Amino acid sequence: MELSQNERCEYMHVHEDIVAKVEKEMPDDEILFDLAELFKIFGDSTRIKILYLLFESEMCVCDIAQMLRMTQSAISHQLAVLKKSKLVKYRREGKTVFYSLSDGHVRTIIDQGMEHVSE
Repeated sequence: MELSQNERCEYMHVHEDIVAKVEKEMPDDEILFDLAELFKIFGDSTRIKILYLLFESEMCVCDIAQMLRMTQSAISHQLAVLKKSKLVKYRREGKTVFYSLSDGHVRTIIDQGMEHVSE
């Protein structure tokens, strides 16, 4: 896509060394797309609340639904999204399924976001 005359810098001087360095470090479009999709998952306050609950303990759908005052169906839907994104994992104990965070990276992402919004 070419820039219009109004969108171009008044003084056009490409810093080829900077452009080459950044181009070399820039991830592939597919990776950046996947990253954007991951951040979309964090764009829902219910999913953030579920992740916060799972910071403290693994929980079943019933417990999460009670804590958030939501239906089990609504919680199950959100957990499915979180599972698909590999942010939560589950284990079965008899007929009960317990959910937990997939790994420490999930907590790190949330912690970094909280630190940023708290500044």
